[in-house]
Amino acid sequence: MSLFEPFTIPYMQRALVEVLVLGALAGAVGVLVVLRRLAFVGDALTHTVFPGVVIAHLLGRSLLLGALAFGVLTAVLLTTLGGHRRVGDDAALAILLTSFFSLGVVLISRTRGFTADLTVFLFGRVLAVDRADLLQTLAVAAVAAVVLLLLHKELVLRAFDPEATAAMGYRTGALDLVLNLLIALVVVAAVEAVGTVLVIALMVVPAAAARLLADRVAAMTALACLLGAAGGWLGLAVSYEVSVDHGVRLAAGATIVVVLVGLFLLAAALAPLRRRVVAR
Repeated sequence: MSLFEPFTIPYMQRALVEVLVLGALAGAVGVLVVLRRLAFVGDALTHTVFPGVVIAHLLGRSLLLGALAFGVLTAVLLTTLGGHRRVGDDAALAILLTSFFSLGVVLISRTRGFTADLTVFLFGRVLAVDRADLLQTLAVAAVAAVVLLLLHKELVLRAFDPEATAAMGYRTGALDLVLNLLIALVVVAAVEAVGTVLVIALMVVPAAAARLLADRVAAMTALACLLGAAGGWLGLAVSYEVSVDHGVRLAAGATIVVVLVGLFLLAAALAPLRRRVVAR
C-alpha cells in the first residue's frame, strides 16, 4: 500500500492538510483533557455544538460559525453551572448535552432528507473539504495554539495541583473556562471534517496513548500531536487504498478513528516494555 500516491490528487491533499492540522491540535488539547479526566466534557461538547451546526445549515451560513457560537455558549454555561455547589459538573454536563443535542435533532427533523444530513453532521465529510474550510480550520487552530502557548504552564498546574494554583493567585474558574473553550475550539475546527461524534476520538485517543509512553508533559504533548497527525494520514491512505483499489467502501473519518485506536493498542502493548527499560 502506498502512503503517498493518494495525495497527488487535489481533494486528497486538502483532506490531508485538514487531518494533519486537526490531529496536532486535538492531540495538544487532548493531553490537558486526559490529565484533567475531562473526556466526558469533550464528548458533551461534540453534541452541544450540534444545534449550532443545524441552524447554520438551515440558514445557509457557515457551519463553523454556528458550531463556534454554541461551543462558546456551552463552555460558558458548563463553567458557570458546574461551579455551582448544588449542581456540579456531572449534572451540568448531562443537562447541556441532552438539551442541546435534542434541540438539534428536533430542528433537523423538520427538513426533508434529514437522515442523510444527520449522518454528515455526526460523521463528517473530510474528503469534501475545500479551500475555505481549510482556511477556517487553520484560523481556529491558530487561535487555540496561541492560547495554549500563553497559558500552558497555568493549565498544567491546574491539572496537577488545583490548591497550589489557587494559592499562587490564579483564578481556577477562569482557567477551567479557558480549557472548556479550547475543547470547544477543537470540536468546532473538526465538525465539518470528521463530524461531531468522531472528534472525541481525535482528542482523547492520541493523548491517552502518549500518556502510556511518556512521563513529562512536554514529551506527552509532542507525542500526542505526532500520533494524532499520523493517525489522520494513515487513516486517509487506508481508506483510499481499500475503497479505490479493492472496491470496499470505507468512510474516511471512521477509518481515521480505527487507525488511532490501533495506535493506542500498540502503545498499550509497548508500555510494559518501556517501563522495564526505564526501571533498568
